[in-house]
Amino acid sequence: MLLVAPTPPLSPAAAGRRSPRPASASSTCVSCSSVGELETSASPRRAGASLPPLGQAKRVVLVRHGQSTWNAEGRIQGSSDASVLTPKGEAQAETSRQMLLSDSFDACFTSPLARSRRTAEIIWEGRDDALIPDSDLREIDLYSFQGLLKHEGKERYGVLYRQWQKNAANFSIDGHYPVRELWDRARSCWERILAHEGKSVLVVAHNAVNQALVATSLGLSVEYFRILLQSNCGASVLDFTPQARGGHPTVCLNRLNQTPNSPVASGSSGGRKTSKRIILACQGTTQSSSEVRAFTCMRMCSIMRKHRLFTNLGGMGYAPLNMLGTIQVFRFVFCVANLFPTQKLSSFLVKCFQSQKTAELLLDLKVNSILCSPQVAAVDTATAICEVQEAADCLGADCVPRYVEMKNLMELEIDDVFQAKQKSFGEIVQSGWVGGMEYRLLERLWAQSKDAWQALLNELPDDAASDRVVVAVGHPAIHLALICRCLDLPIEYMSSFHLDDGSISVIDFPDGPKRRGVIRCTNYTAHLGRWSIPITRPTENDEEF
Repeated sequence: MLLVAPTPPLSPAAAGRRSPRPASASSTCVSCSSVGELETSASPRRAGASLPPLGQAKRVVLVRHGQSTWNAEGRIQGSSDASVLTPKGEAQAETSRQMLLSDSFDACFTSPLARSRRTAEIIWEGRDDALIPDSDLREIDLYSFQGLLKHEGKERYGVLYRQWQKNAANFSIDGHYPVRELWDRARSCWERILAHEGKSVLVVAHNAVNQALVATSLGLSVEYFRILLQSNCGASVLDFTPQARGGHPTVCLNRLNQTPNSPVASGSSGGRKTSKRIILACQGTTQSSSEVRAFTCMRMCSIMRKHRLFTNLGGMGYAPLNMLGTIQVFRFVFCVANLFPTQKLSSFLVKCFQSQKTAELLLDLKVNSILCSPQVAAVDTATAICEVQEAADCLGADCVPRYVEMKNLMELEIDDVFQAKQKSFGEIVQSGWVGGMEYRLLERLWAQSKDAWQALLNELPDDAASDRVVVAVGHPAIHLALICRCLDLPIEYMSSFHLDDGSISVIDFPDGPKRRGVIRCTNYTAHLGRWSIPITRPTENDEEF
């Protein structure tokens, strides 16, 4: 659960005034925004409560810059403009360009700092409109820390550096509260971004400022700094919907930190080593008819035999394939499925495809346990993950199968009304259903999510030495509730997040399961084909800023 520290007041001299330009910032950095109204409570506001009214729906895609020279050196960048993209950073930016190539954008806002602007130039290549620089999109101002190697910061500033690491929301340096100033700047940025006439806007900036943009759009306080991860060239998508009678728009975080590298490959989170992780794997598209499944299996077997995808061993019948062969067979069957116009066959194959691709994605990890809803779609997905995990270490000679514990968790089960629901929670809430029977069912789901979240935490050992990866498989509805439980948000926030069938969300616990979780990504779907392209090599460590 998220632990909240009290917020000390600003000094009278610092409150309500514009801050001077940091001494170590380059000439492109302008004076710091005013701290503005202080956060008097760590409780979240309503999502979108601080945003201006909208006349039309709008989508905003946030992208962090690629790896910079100071990222690679381990220097504290802040708003300094002394670092540029490395060759690896340029390659990451090119990957992002390909990721977003088919997306239609009306405008691109960018930080004026060189590492971000160059990333924006690469992504924006071939588009007609000019980039829109905004000085408030620069990275967090860290004053005397800027330019120091991290070990120099520890040696020179001691307790102050530890406060920056452990309690950044209340961190003060050179008479400033950098994170509070950043939150104020982010709110200012939203005024200009949402005022743009375009329906789809790209924003290319930095780690901390993108965190602040996501958090302030959702009404989250400075206590959520470092909780919503932003990797190099990671993309986050926010959807803003105007209210029928005016007022603040509703906000939905469609996805967080869709990265050009695998979201599960790195063993660090926000620059800190982490050995404990919960992965929320949404089950594949639901197909409840057992007759359709039997029919589909018959058709699949027919295709396999026709194309000799089983091996005949001298009259002994057809021998099963190993795991690599199974993956190859499935990919072939999925490709030829469109030869058959049967909608039910296609639906079942989609579910199988999603489950198999999720299982393959998680091969970068050694999963210790899988907890799944007892519903068929969830069990099928969990079984696929389990089988691939156990077979992955056994493709060579003289290997010993690795056991993955798999068990049903009743608290992950949901009511049939959510299984059949085709529209998002945001659409459901806006349709006026609150207070009706469906809302009472949602309240029941919310209540059981508390026990489900605790059951997942109980799977993680409370010691620094033990590595542990737990996968929870269920319907997107219950996973929305679990994300809110992790962030210590109320039930109303379930409509502020979106999850697709077959997606994964990753939560790290760098300080152990009894402390706050870090959301590494939500609604990751690249393994299913959306933004699925050749990827850059994953970084060994996530650069801080």
